Amino acid sequence: MHNTEDARPHIVISSRDAERLEALLDSLPKGSFPGKEELESELQRAEIVEPNEIPPTVITMNSTVKFRVESSAQQFTLTLVYPKDMDSSSEKISILAPVGSALIGLAVGDSIEWPKPGGGMLRVCVEDVIYQPERSGEYHR
Repeated sequence: MHNTEDARPHIVISSRDAERLEALLDSLPKGSFPGKEELESELQRAEIVEPNEIPPTVITMNSTVKFRVESSAQQFTLTLVYPKDMDSSSEKISILAPVGSALIGLAVGDSIEWPKPGGGMLRVCVEDVIYQPERSGEYHR
């Protein structure tokens, strides 16, 4: 792979999200979703901060994010959620979806290469964090 570890953007995750995501990953059987190892390694390399110290432009769980996938040039505005919070609306993306896993901890202006199901890579570019719970003072969600 041509992508080295330091080519990845710096990511920041709140201690609350990190704990919940680790518990979620521990509860899943090995190989239960593509990208599990990548998400685990992102959590390991992340800077973990208290929820009230999260910068306002960083994507946290339950943030609404405007982003694009470079290969398709499509723009999306979706809310990053835990699997239990998924519903039939097309306004949410699960943290376990490949693009969902890629988004956590990124800031506006960041982009990251992420494996896509079936092989190959996709590049996700963050354009805006429209809503972030921590920025709105919601630390206990």
